[in-house]
Amino acid sequence: MIFSIKRTTEEQLAAGLRRGKNSAMTEFYAQYAGRLMAVCCRYFTSDDDAKDVMQEALIKIYENADKFEYKGKGSLLAWASRIVVNEALIFIRRNKQITVTTDELTDTAEDVALDTMQIPPEKIQEMIRELPDGYRTVFNLYVFEDMSHKEIAEKLGISAMTSASQLHRAKKLLYDKIIRYKKKGEYL
Repeated sequence: MIFSIKRTTEEQLAAGLRRGKNSAMTEFYAQYAGRLMAVCCRYFTSDDDAKDVMQEALIKIYENADKFEYKGKGSLLAWASRIVVNEALIFIRRNKQITVTTDELTDTAEDVALDTMQIPPEKIQEMIRELPDGYRTVFNLYVFEDMSHKEIAEKLGISAMTSASQLHRAKKLLYDKIIRYKKKGEYL
């Protein structure tokens, strides 16, 4: 006898969440919690802070599931990820964990290219988590959330030039970390 496990589609899962079904909440958590926690961890050096934000985000996701509109494969994860990012930014602002230097970037150096080939993703994640709060936050919003410097400035209450400066410095620090990592030969 062959058993087949019927997997709930993303659209069915979203419908179950909208109806407040506990089984849908459980399945959503099983399918997406790891990826959403990874988003949280990009913003915090403290695992406890990341867990707190994750918990708040899950509550918001479950409470607002009726507002989610399915737009095709991947839309549920994208929607949930935006909630996680927004909760992370709320937490950062509320706890004033972000220190953004306000000096303007005056040199005209080109962006530093980040060569991450042959480096495990977990190591890159660790390097990003080691960045100073302001650098890490701007880097994440620019690189992973695809926000413009204007959008970042509005979210964080800084100027667009300061956002650009923070990103430039974050890339430079990451570049230095990558160079040190490769010199140690840890990636081989």
